[in-house]
Amino acid sequence: MSALLDGDLSGASRMAGVSLTEYFLTDRARWLWQFRLDQMAADRGRARWMVRQAVVGEDGLVVGHAGFHGPPDDAGMVEIGYSVAPDFRRQGYARSALIELLRRAAAEIAVTTVRATISPDNVASLATIWGFGFVEVGEQWDEEDGLELVFEVPARRMPPA
Repeated sequence: MSALLDGDLSGASRMAGVSLTEYFLTDRARWLWQFRLDQMAADRGRARWMVRQAVVGEDGLVVGHAGFHGPPDDAGMVEIGYSVAPDFRRQGYARSALIELLRRAAAEIAVTTVRATISPDNVASLATIWGFGFVEVGEQWDEEDGLELVFEVPARRMPPA
């Protein structure tokens, strides 16, 4: 993440072991890298819960990134986040990332609930969570993203294949 913040895409790709794309250098992505680095600086134990590359196929094609906003809170809730690069959208990659995040959450004994927060205008992301058992439980105002709808699902509910 530090290399990406420095604009060193080739160095970041070497460290990640996959070829990252310019999508990882957008202003939005850089904001995320800085935010996550600050979180990890405050608590190194958060690192294993943070964002990772979304890689598909034997060639290791990087289509975006996905992860958790942090470890489970005291109630066992984790919040997920995923983003697919524009060239790879509408091909099922967000759904695949969501399935993997739900599987990982279900494998963690401390996780009881998975949360997704989505802008009411983000039709694609709202469609992505449809069918996974998420229930709208409220809304919130996010300083970075504005109004978000809050959805939750029990962590042990198995995602569809």
